[in-house]
Order: sequence, then C-alpha cells, then structure tokens
Amino acid sequence: MKNAIFNPMYASRFMTWVCACLLLLAGASVQAATPPTSNAVIGVEPAILSGNRVLVRVHLKEPLKATPAGFTTGTPPRIALDLPDTGNALGKNTVDANLGPLVSVNVVQAGTRTRLVFNLSQSVEYETRLEGKSLIVSFNETGTLGASSNVTPRFAEAAPAAAPHTIRNVEFRRGPGGEARIVTTLSDAQTGINIRQQAKGVVVDFIGTVLPQALQRRLDVTDFATPVTQVESYVLGENTRMVIASKGVWEYSAYQADNQFIVEVRPAAGEDRKTADGKPIYKGEKLSLNFQNVEVRSVLQVIADFTGLNIVASDTVGGSLTLRLKDVPWDQALDLILTTKGLDKRTNGNVIWVAPRDELLNKEKAELEARQSVNELEPMVTEYIPLNYIRADEAQTMLYGFSMGAFLAGSSKASCSLASEGLDGKAAAQAAQQGKESDQKVLSKRGRATYDLKTNTLIINDTARKIQEVRDLLAKIDVPARQVMIEARVVIADDTFARQLGARLGGRIGGTSNLGGSQTGIGLASGLNDSLALARGSSTGTTLPNVDLGIGSTLSGASPATLGLTLLNIATGNLISLELQALEADNRGKVISNPRVVTTNQKPAVILQGVQIPYSTAVAETTGGTGTNTVQFVDAFLCLLVDPQILNNDSVILNVEVQKDAPGQTSAAGLPAIDRRRVKTQVRVNNGETVVLGGIYETINRNDINKVPFLGDLPFLGYLFKNTDRREIKTEVMIFLTPRILDERLSLR
Repeated sequence: MKNAIFNPMYASRFMTWVCACLLLLAGASVQAATPPTSNAVIGVEPAILSGNRVLVRVHLKEPLKATPAGFTTGTPPRIALDLPDTGNALGKNTVDANLGPLVSVNVVQAGTRTRLVFNLSQSVEYETRLEGKSLIVSFNETGTLGASSNVTPRFAEAAPAAAPHTIRNVEFRRGPGGEARIVTTLSDAQTGINIRQQAKGVVVDFIGTVLPQALQRRLDVTDFATPVTQVESYVLGENTRMVIASKGVWEYSAYQADNQFIVEVRPAAGEDRKTADGKPIYKGEKLSLNFQNVEVRSVLQVIADFTGLNIVASDTVGGSLTLRLKDVPWDQALDLILTTKGLDKRTNGNVIWVAPRDELLNKEKAELEARQSVNELEPMVTEYIPLNYIRADEAQTMLYGFSMGAFLAGSSKASCSLASEGLDGKAAAQAAQQGKESDQKVLSKRGRATYDLKTNTLIINDTARKIQEVRDLLAKIDVPARQVMIEARVVIADDTFARQLGARLGGRIGGTSNLGGSQTGIGLASGLNDSLALARGSSTGTTLPNVDLGIGSTLSGASPATLGLTLLNIATGNLISLELQALEADNRGKVISNPRVVTTNQKPAVILQGVQIPYSTAVAETTGGTGTNTVQFVDAFLCLLVDPQILNNDSVILNVEVQKDAPGQTSAAGLPAIDRRRVKTQVRVNNGETVVLGGIYETINRNDINKVPFLGDLPFLGYLFKNTDRREIKTEVMIFLTPRILDERLSLR
C-alpha cells in the first residue's frame, strides 16, 4: 500500500466539495431570481391502493387547464410531467415515496415551468387525470413492461375536430456530451405525438400534422459524431412520421417545451455499454495505480474509495496481484483486475457485487431453477378470451407454435388455374393440421388452449402469469386488418392493314362457234380448267360482262370487288376475257378489361369472368357396342388473383397473376382455338400509384406474290398474270396494376 498514488482521489473529493458549494450558491441565486407564476405546486401525497397500484395526488394552487404533457425514459426508469406557468411552493425538491415501483418524486422549477419527475424501480404504465385543483397520477405495477418493450408515450391528444397542425421547422443539434438533439418546432403545443423505439432508431408520429414540402427530406448527420446517423421526415396519410436512425448502443429521451418537441439520443450510460463489435466502452474517471504483490480486496477498497460506489466482495475473493496503471478509466481498471483473477461482477444501482465467475453463474442458475420449480407448481386457471378480428382457431395455432409457413401453404399454391375450384382455405387448414408443434410455444408445458368458433372465443387453461402474457399478446394482434383494393387494366390493341391486287386473263383465237362444228383453238387463262374450256370452245370458262360485288371471301373475311369483261367477235370466233380483282382492308381495334377486387392484408383473392368452350371427344367402339361422344369444357376467362402485403410505409407488395383468355380462330376441324395471355410476378407499389406489369408487342409483315412464270415478270403486262397480297398486323398487350389502401371508413386513400 505504500506505492499507491492517492493524489487523484483527494483532488477529486476536493473538487466535488467545491462544486457542491457552488451549486448551493447558484441555486440560492436562481431561487431568488425565479419569475412569478400564476399557479404553484403546494403538496405531493403518494398513496398505495389495492392491487399494488400506486397513486400520487399533486395539489395545486389553481386548477390546470389541460392534462400536462410528459415523457418516459427506460434507463433509468422515469416519468416526467411538465406543468406550464407553475412554480414550486413545497419548500423542497424531493418527496420520498418507496411505495411499489415509485421510489421518489422530484419537483424542479425552471423559469415559469415546473417538472415532476417520478423515479421508478422499473418501467410501468401510468395514467393522469384532473380532479379540481389536483393532478392524479396512478401507476399500475401489474402492467410492468420489460426494458425491451415498445412503450408509446403520448405527449398530447389532439381533439377530433381540431384544425390540422403544422410542423414549422426541424433542426439537428449536437450536445456537449456527444448526444444528438432533434428539435421540432410545432404550430401549437396541442399536437398529438406518439413515440416508440425500434431496433435501429426512434419513430415519432405527429398526429394530424401537416409537413411542408420543404421539410420532407432526409438529413445525413453522420459527420456530427453522435449516435444518430440520419433523420428522415415524410408524410404518412394524414400524419407526419419522423424516423431517427441510430447506430451502436444508445438510449433516448423526449420532452416538450411549449411548441418545441425535443428528442435526445445519447450513448447508453453505465458500465455495460459496448461498441458494435461487442467491445466495452469505458467512460470512468481516470486514475493511476502502482501495486506490488497487494491483496485483491485492498485494490477493490481503493477503487471503492475513488468512485464512491459500494463494492461487496464474496468470501471466496482472495489472492494477490501486481499491477501498474497510469491514467486508466477506473471501470477499465476494475475489469482488468476481475479478468486477471477469474472474477466477475454484478451491478445493482450503486452496488457492485464481486465474486468468482463460476460462483455467480451457479447462483444465477440455482435462482432460475428455483423459479422454474415454482412455476411448475403454480395453480392452473381457466380463462375465456373473446376475439374480435382474428379467428379463434388461428389464435390457437399461434399459441401452440405451429409453423405459419405450413399454415399458409395452401394460399401460396393458389393460382388462376385452380381459381375455378375456389379459395376455401382447405389446403391451408390441412397444412396446419400436419404442422409440427414448435418448442417455443407461448403456453407453458402444462398449458392447453381450445376454441369455440360459434362465439369466436379462445379457451385457455394455464397459470395466471401465462394467461396475462397471452392477453397482452392478443391485445396487440387482435386488431382489424387493413384492406386494399387492387385494380387491373388489360389493354389489347391491334392494327391490321391488308391489300390484295391481281388479274385473271383468258382468251381464245380461231376455232369454230359453240353452235356446232369442230372445236379447236388456243386457250390462255389463269387456271387449267379455264384454259381447257376456252380451247375447246366451251362457254364454261367465260363470263359475261359484269361487275361482281358478291360474297366471295379471300382476305380477312372481306368480300373482294371483281370486274369481268368478255369480248366476242361472232364473225371470227375470237374471244378475250379479263377479270380484275382488288381488295384493301384497314382494321383497328382495342379491347380493355378492368377487373377489380378488394381483400384483406395477406389474404389471397381472385375474381373471374369468362366462358367455357365445349369440345366433343369421340370414344372408341367397344365389343358389341357403338362409339359415343363426350363433351368436355375448356375455360377461357379473365382472371385476377392477388395476395397483398401492406407495409408500414403505406406501400404494398403484391403477388399477382393476371390471365386473359379469349376464343381464337376456328381450326379446320371446326373447333375454336384459345388465345392465352398471362403474367405472374411480384411487385412493390406505393399506395395509389400505377405500375406496368409487362407487355407483349407483336408485328407481322407479309408480302406474297402469286404469278405465272415468265409472263408475270413482263413489264406492265406482268400485272395481268400475277396476284399480290400485302399484310401488316400489329398487336400490343399491356397490363397495368393500381393498389389503393382502404381506411377504417372504407374510403380510398
């Protein structure tokens, strides 16, 4: 002990005494300069009620105009309420309670505002109400929330008919201790605010608040060296959401002063802070130690005197060590000493318990085993829990820990091909029955759950503690599922152009008349039959002069116009016939299909429209019998099948299948073909936006020429011996999709 350096310890104690004196003097001067207020706190009375409920009655000089705004902190657990235009007339700043979770109440005046800080032993739920000139704050110990629970404190409740609130400015500031302060300036102090902690940040919702376009932005604040990396503000329906992204290990607090709402994010306090890679962060006051072969208990005593903490060492702590430390944080020095001697510590408030690591682990294991034994002997009770939105059989499946992937297997296999059979959920129910029970079920080993679908009631037989856990779980999931309307547009556009031009030429030279005599001559026509008929002098291959606008079909179902001309010289028997044929068709069309369907979040839905085309199938003859024909029906329909998932940012992920079938051209056997158009994909779309799922663009260009060899190639005259057919067909298929989320009043947002 001779080599120990105690100068830092004495210097620290002296500075602490000087600071205390300065604070007392400063407090006196501040109290003397405190401005007058119209109201004041004249009494604080803690009391305990039945059911471990603690009630604090705060007596005021005048009644409050509205319920005060407040905030909560998790580490340490505290609840703070701000009383505007109120002073402290108690004559003291602390009121001891030690009732249930309430340890004490601090009453601190700053200017014209007084803050009530309720120091707790654990995080609990609380309620506030006004009774005349008193403010009642009640705490419910049965509603204890763990450190990781997602408590949503409300700073104010906006009236339903109140005018929309506005955010005027959002600022980011860095505090002197490396903490981040996000200051939001509001149009008024009555704006409703919900705040909750997520895994990687803090989410703040301003209820019924308008965010100007200039403030809808994302601030990158990484360079400020705080736990906050970025602050994003955007509009979410009628509200405004602020997402504060953080890194490392941190804690936050929030408070409101008039129309300014401040969120403060700082590095986690305490000795157990760690970096992202798991290494501890030491922030203790630095000290220097130089020991030669000194007992471990003596070193722990020196650290206790230096820090002012209470250190309790187990009887098994012993041994000696030699160390030399200079300007090392005291918490790091303590960890080095414990690691060297195989010791460990447990912290409870300002008391540190030091013991061998194995001894601590064995003690904690024994405590857990004893607690588990008590739970196994705890009496069983039966509770009937009515459910509103979730089905009782689905709730039972969740409590037993069945695989939800197996439960949803039936819906994931749904498609337009199976849509005609219906989506009755039979496959999903069968998959749920076949699912294996998980080891991590919500109920205890002795717990059982059944249900009654007629009243949609869940019946649970388990311990009282487990039943309360189930109630808390069901209160969070038994909520109305959001609904979405999906609108699809299937556009089929075609543009067809066709032109057909040709000539038929025939002639007979010489020979005798058809009235008698020999029939000799030369026949020249567009076909073999016509040429033979002309050569023989038959009138079969000739036509009288006429213009034919008949029903003949040659191109696209249209009727071509034909012109026939016959020249006959009776004296010589010469005959010339000429037929011109021309057709031009220009067809344009557009088919629009617009199916719509409304469904619940993560529930598949389908809508169908179409026809069933009959096909006749022949069956072979059997011995001693005759063959028969059977009729089969093939679907040709318009189908929209969707399975939506609504995200928290009001965008929608859609597993969608759109199918558009239509009867096509009739085959040679007289049976119609089916034109199929189908798309199946997954896409993410914002609420109300339209996305193009895909399209098919098809172009057909044909230019056919039928001609007589050699004669069809002659200049000018060749057009009399050939036929040209030109076709241009353009077909385009486009599929559009628009999701619209429905609010609770079933109006489109």
